[in-house]
Amino acid sequence: MTLNSKLAAALNEQIGHEFGAKLQYLSIAAYFDVEDLPQLAAFFYRQADEEDTHAMKFVHYLIDKDAQVEIPALDAPKFTFDKPADTAALSLEWEKTVTGQINRLMKMAVDEGDFATQDFLRWFVTEQVEEESTMRTLQQTFARAGDNILWVEDFLARSPLGEPAGGAPAAA
Repeated sequence: MTLNSKLAAALNEQIGHEFGAKLQYLSIAAYFDVEDLPQLAAFFYRQADEEDTHAMKFVHYLIDKDAQVEIPALDAPKFTFDKPADTAALSLEWEKTVTGQINRLMKMAVDEGDFATQDFLRWFVTEQVEEESTMRTLQQTFARAGDNILWVEDFLARSPLGEPAGGAPAAA
């Protein structure tokens, strides 16, 4: 089944959203790296890598469906923050937005009767549950730590939230 042009355009738009998330997480990682907070920097560098992987899944899916890949222009990410906890709030809001975007894509695929695209998108639907949960936990950790960001660093050093996929210890 050929990919509907409207759905192909929406998937291309999502590539931009995923690369935009990568840039935002990379910007946040650099913010923490400059502040010598290695656990937070490593966490957000991993998030940036994840978003890159997500974008590439969309790219390859479009190619596999013989559809044109048209990566949209990206807005510059936010790079200054009033306080470190603002990064977690921004990240959680971003992930909630992405969940809405993925759900709209799924609805389009359902409405089109495009079962292959529905199957492709199911992974992202499940992934967004994990992404929102992770960012909610990070936001709550910041709230509990108050002004002591080193407690957040300690949490990430000792928590699965601070570990790369596969359970390997977090990079220092």
